[in-house]
Amino acid sequence: MREVTDLRAAVVGTGFIGVVHVDALRRLGVQVLGVVGSSPERARAKGSPVPLPEPYESFEAMLADDRIDVVHLTTPNQLHYSQARATLEAGKHVVCEKPLAIDSAQSAGLLELAQRSGLVHCTNFNIRFYPQCQEARALVASGRVGDIWNVHGGYLQDWLLYPTDWNWRLEPDKGGQLRAVADIGSHWLDLVQFVTGRGVTEVFADFATTIPVRRRPAGEVETFAATGDVERVDAPMATEDLANLIVRFHGGAHGSAVISQVSAGRRNSLRLEVDGSAGSIFWDAERHEELWLGHRDRPNETLTRDPSLLERDAAQRTSLPAGHPEGFADTFKELYRSVYAAVAAETMPDEPDFPSFVDGHRANVLGDAVAASARDRTWIEVPA
Repeated sequence: MREVTDLRAAVVGTGFIGVVHVDALRRLGVQVLGVVGSSPERARAKGSPVPLPEPYESFEAMLADDRIDVVHLTTPNQLHYSQARATLEAGKHVVCEKPLAIDSAQSAGLLELAQRSGLVHCTNFNIRFYPQCQEARALVASGRVGDIWNVHGGYLQDWLLYPTDWNWRLEPDKGGQLRAVADIGSHWLDLVQFVTGRGVTEVFADFATTIPVRRRPAGEVETFAATGDVERVDAPMATEDLANLIVRFHGGAHGSAVISQVSAGRRNSLRLEVDGSAGSIFWDAERHEELWLGHRDRPNETLTRDPSLLERDAAQRTSLPAGHPEGFADTFKELYRSVYAAVAAETMPDEPDFPSFVDGHRANVLGDAVAASARDRTWIEVPA
């Protein structure tokens, strides 16, 4: 078995999330030997609070580097399938940002290849690794909320509120047929299934495109970058700004969510509430150190992240003492701690404690069902 600090990685994509991957790996002691950008020149010129390693000349040059053990893919959605396939065929372990592919036909092919290869494979659903989300899962599994009746919440952001806001995710040929649901709704759907231990069986979706025509910058812009006073052209929209979802779960539980990228003042608010026969649990990503516990016959509680008070599995996902806040970047670190333990052991676990391509494919299957429901305005059964 190898040591994690002996493992070497490359990160494909040098945007916002690519930089987060590099930072998390370095904090674990993993050697990041290089990055791949849209061009070596743009990668070298990128200004970032996290200095990036020297870029490879191309994706193919990176794959040809025999020193690389694990490849992280943080590129636009339409590249995930071809790049993940090439990475697996090159014999390298892979961590792929969500969505795993543009649709479930592509993700099914990747899952089959990954399972046949024996290589470690991960879909980057990092939100699971907030300690309070791990705690919520442990409490539900222990029966503390009783029989689950209702699961509700949503994921709200405002970064696409104005007609002048722009990002590649607005382009279907790069992002796919879903936008808000694929980008942030997929995190909510993954998290609720992770916390409850119950899969979604049916969906009903209602979409709205609140800004039918946007003002696209004539040049390229990065995610969350201020575009300022630049030349613009009209760009008709074909994907959803917001979605209202109703879902049904294995075991009879019901649920609902609002997914929006046009909710003013909501920077990154993923909210999840689980109602059961013995109590309720509520968590909000904008107050991620807190887990609210609701009761009928005694005062409600707010459990602030404290390793000494958390269930064992949750306590293992936190590094700092109580009162020393952890955050978004730490979820990546804890996710990769699990992934790289599997890489060091040189085996893909039968039941991994991290989201694999199984979870990525499940998200694509669910996304296809959501899209079909919105199109046909009817309930759609989610294939097993």
